Amino acid sequence: MNPRRSGSRIGVAERGDGGLLTPRRITVAVVTVLALIFVFENTGRTRIRLLIPEVTLPLWVALLGMGFIGWLCGALSLRRKR
Repeated sequence: MNPRRSGSRIGVAERGDGGLLTPRRITVAVVTVLALIFVFENTGRTRIRLLIPEVTLPLWVALLGMGFIGWLCGALSLRRKR
């Protein structure tokens, strides 16, 4: 009998449905809420130099934009190659 074709999955942990509230989802939710609180508490206007031009915009827009760029970089780096 070939162990690879056997119906038994000895030694292989089966992934069950973790439910709606898993530790990972709770951690992501808490970090997201804290990041949003930080962003929206910083509402003052600031000047930002983008290589040559200088723009004035609310700090929360700059923080939210940088957060999105960081998320995008992380998502692209963690994406599986097919």
